[in-house]
Formats: sequence, C-alpha cells, structure tokens
Amino acid sequence: MSASPPELRVGVVGVGQRAQLATLADRPGTARVVSCADPAERGRADARKLFGADVRVHERYEDLLADDLDAVFVLTPDDAHTAPALFFLEAGVAVFAEKPLTVDLADCDRVLATAARTRTRLYVGHNLRHLPVLRRMRRIIDEGAIGRVRAVWCRHFVGHGGDYYFKDWHAERARTAGLLLQKGAHDLDAIHWLAGGYSRSVTALGDLAVHGDNPHRRTAPQGPQRVQDWFDTEVWPPSALRDLNPVVDVEDISMMLTRLDNGVLTSYQQCHFTPDYWRNYTVIGDEGRMENFGDGIEGDDPVIKVWNRRRSGYRPDADLNLTVTDENGGEHGGADQAIVAEFLRFAAHGGATDTSPVAAREAVAAGLAATASLRSGGTPVDVPPLDPATAAWFAAHQPGARGPA
Repeated sequence: MSASPPELRVGVVGVGQRAQLATLADRPGTARVVSCADPAERGRADARKLFGADVRVHERYEDLLADDLDAVFVLTPDDAHTAPALFFLEAGVAVFAEKPLTVDLADCDRVLATAARTRTRLYVGHNLRHLPVLRRMRRIIDEGAIGRVRAVWCRHFVGHGGDYYFKDWHAERARTAGLLLQKGAHDLDAIHWLAGGYSRSVTALGDLAVHGDNPHRRTAPQGPQRVQDWFDTEVWPPSALRDLNPVVDVEDISMMLTRLDNGVLTSYQQCHFTPDYWRNYTVIGDEGRMENFGDGIEGDDPVIKVWNRRRSGYRPDADLNLTVTDENGGEHGGADQAIVAEFLRFAAHGGATDTSPVAAREAVAAGLAATASLRSGGTPVDVPPLDPATAAWFAAHQPGARGPA
C-alpha cells in the first residue's frame, strides 16, 4: 500500500477581511495553515485566533519562506497583491491570489509571465465560477437550450455598497482604480465565462451620484478597522450613512457595453445605492433566453427561467423553471469551499481548473478599459490581449509547473 501524500504546508499573506477563506484550507490529511504574515498587530493576533497557537506569525511576508511552504494565499488589499504574488512565484511556491488579480494591467501581465517563466502554479479566487446558480446556467448553455449565445446582460444591485465600499480604501481611485474593477471583476469574469469570450471593445458611463454628496466623512485616522466593525443593516437610505472615507472618488453607479472577441455583445450595470443586494444575469441565444432570479449568495434558493418557445407579451410561466438549491452551504453559496478545495488539489497535483488566471487578467483589463471610458465621457476603449505565448501556457493548464517536493 502506497503512503498517503504529506499535507500541504500553507501560508497566508494578509490576515484581514478575507482571512476566513484560508481557514477552509485547514483540512487534516490534505493541508494545514502553518504560517501567516501581516504588518498590523491586529492581523497577527487574528492569525493566532483563526489558525491556532502553533501557527508561526510574521510581520513581513518574505519571512514565510523559512517555514517551508508548498502554497500561499495572498489575501492583502487589492493594490498590494502584486509584490507577494511575484515573490512566491519566483520562489516556486504555488500562489492563490484573491480577486481582482491586481489593479493594474501591466502588473497582471507581469504576474502571469512570471508564473509561466518560473513554471509555478498560479490560481485566482474568482469564486463565482463555483456559485451553484451560475454553474447551472453555464450547463444550460452547454446543453444548447437557448442556442448560440449572442448577448449577456448583468445587473448588479449592491444594496450594502455604502458600508462595503465607501468607508475605507475601496472608495479611493488610488487604491482600487474603480469599482467596475474592484467589485465588477467577479461579474465581468462571469459574463466572459457565460459568453465564451473576452472583451475587446468597451464603452461606459458612470457617476458618483449619491455617496459623493454625503458630507459625513471621517476626519481622524481610521485605524485597523474592517467592514464588520461598522456594518449596520438598519441604516437606510444611503444619506443616513456616517463616517465615510475621507476620500471618495470612485463611481457608485456605472454602466458598460462590450463587444467580445467572439462577437457576443454584453452589458454590465452596477449600482451601490439600491435597497436590495443580488445579481441578475440574462443570457440571450438565437433559440431562447435565460435569466436568474436570486443568486444564492445570501442563502436564498435562486430560480433560473428559460424561455425557448415563441410567445407574445410577458408571461412569468417560462418553458423551464429550475430552482437551484445549495446542498453544501457556506460562504458565497458554497463557492468559497469549492475554490479552496480546487486550489489545494491544483497546488498538489496540477491539472485543469474551473477558474482561469488568464480570465482573471481579462476581467481586470475589461474593468480598467471601462473605467477609462466612463471617465472620458464614454469614449470607446480597446482592450489589449495578453502575450500569446503566456496565454498558450495557461490554456494548456500550466504544464510542467512545480508542485510540492
């Protein structure tokens, strides 16, 4: 009988808002979080709470290399992804980078090129590809129920946008570029996935319509606070919010149109002052239309409706009404558990994954192009493609990439 493979030794860079994700990597016999790094004392204290008294804790992420890691989660704020991702790829340690991959397209391409050059495994945390309702919608497309996809529309109602994105660094262009990138990267990746292509021409309009008029800004330094420290579901309307970030210069309503490389047309709308919080995707094919009602992220059981027979006027009785029940539970409709499991399998053994570093780069590229367009009055912006050789290596599922010794 062959011996069981050793547990992966896992590190965590950034023990903040998304650190709970890394707790899902503590799987006896499969993987164990052995060390963490965070420059803030709160983060280092939380590392011990989340991962136990035996976890090694560092201030500098570079010191994690002494802990003999097989894989690392990069869970820092978005504008701090690049340096640790590059550092661990150069060291041959498999990297999980939280989405968005980076907030700069040149940095995205540097990270991908470094993974390809060093033959080190790279994974990006686009968990919506594991969201049950979206996986079922993709399956319906693959089964041919609506014919060839011709258009994908997404409306994202961000009901807690003020608390989530306008009270800390998310509100600053210098840190996020804009919310079409920071918040929209998930949706843009999902749109590309459903449509089977990547954005190549983008135009957009947007505004700082509501939160920019709110005069209630912090004047004192925030300190090491996180969303859960101030989040209050009872505050409504958005004008009642207090203690907004001193700098608020990202748009709170945005609309973008794109043409993909396969000819599919898409639209994406994002609003941060709606009373409800969910995503609605509509996929139109040349033989039918599909739409979700509810997305399953907040514990609801979403319904997918498909219309693929001719009719006149509005009829709620679709030709297919499918309720999607999440059997696994957990954060983001069970998607967090699924991406961590996929990453651990990929870090140990390689192979194909449902997420894609190239697709993650393309979501950043589309979000940045749309942001540039809306800030220039809707001028169309072309999206540059990735270097073909780098793209080919990832398309082949990162062949020859290093795994645990």
